[in-house]
Amino acid sequence: MPKTLDDLKAKNRAWAAGKVAVDPGFFKRLEDQQAPEYLWIGCSDSRVPANEIVGLDPGELFVHRNVANLAPPQDANYLSVLQFAVDVIKVKHILVVGHYGCGGVAAAVDGQRRGLVDHWLHPIREVHHEHRHELEALPGEKAKWDRLVELNVIRQVRNVASDVFVQDAWRRGQPLSVHGWVYTLGTGIVTDLDVTVMGPEDLAEYAD
Repeated sequence: MPKTLDDLKAKNRAWAAGKVAVDPGFFKRLEDQQAPEYLWIGCSDSRVPANEIVGLDPGELFVHRNVANLAPPQDANYLSVLQFAVDVIKVKHILVVGHYGCGGVAAAVDGQRRGLVDHWLHPIREVHHEHRHELEALPGEKAKWDRLVELNVIRQVRNVASDVFVQDAWRRGQPLSVHGWVYTLGTGIVTDLDVTVMGPEDLAEYAD
């Protein structure tokens, strides 16, 4: 049987050995428990590695990724992750993290047709339409693109905070906050958009 991806397998073994050399009990603890305080909802882009960006080890960040970091209320995959994170793991923070230069956001509004992904990206076209006057007033395509990335994150924060799983958690007094961040590929730095929602009373402030 032919060997494939030997380089990745070798890197895996080197990574595991390095972890054990520094902390012999690392993998045993992971095996026994998963208790992260954070759910990361981010983009599938390979340049945005969730754990590495915030300096967390495996087991410290529960991650859901998709094209353009959407949190659509009709998506069973996203909803399953959200419910598990909130009801079972009981995370304390949900981070919706977009990134400047997002190809998914650009693809939503560049007028080209790509197939199934066009349906997935439809919520971004809605955000673009609702904020078209603000976006049209910005100088240059990059400024428009960057702002649309931010507006998409803000919309997804609102989607997460409006969901019944999150609302129920707040009703029972569970500490839970929803945050909106944007990652800059060229610097490795995240920017907090200051749209944190800590309870139902905060939602109205971020309504479109």
